[in-house]
Amino acid sequence: MTTSSSAADAVVAGREPGRGQDSEPSSPPVDHGAIRHRLITMRRSIGQLRSLGPVDTVRWDLDPATGLVVERILSLLLDQAFMINRHVAEAVLGEAPRTAAGSFEAAQRAGLIDLSLVAAIVPPDGPHHVLMQLHLDSDPTQIAAIVAAALHEYQEYVRQITRWTAV
Repeated sequence: MTTSSSAADAVVAGREPGRGQDSEPSSPPVDHGAIRHRLITMRRSIGQLRSLGPVDTVRWDLDPATGLVVERILSLLLDQAFMINRHVAEAVLGEAPRTAAGSFEAAQRAGLIDLSLVAAIVPPDGPHHVLMQLHLDSDPTQIAAIVAAALHEYQEYVRQITRWTAV
């Protein structure tokens, strides 16, 4: 029987751990191509969000539709990260997280991202796009900080995933 470390190494290398052994089920290999395509989408989304410029109350007053665009981009970033995290967790850990927050924790356990990023990218009050939506009505002065934090955290996420896929 292989150790969990060698099983994870085999999966990352694209081999099926335990192949031919009845005692250890096979996990699907990591699809680096699919991860790279999701990273392309994430980089483009981050670029689009950055190109909007300041997203403060002045911006919302002049162009209320901007809030919908920003919320959609933040939601897309979360969806893409969830899919990457879930895929790697299935391949490396043999588990399929059901929530985005759970997927970031699993991604950390799989060695995909570090613990400090998990704490930052999963706000305790909810995902960035939900926080933004709630603050549009209650306290729009907080939106610029929410968006800036999300941008920073997703850029770091993309950097860490890119580094992981290059290994």
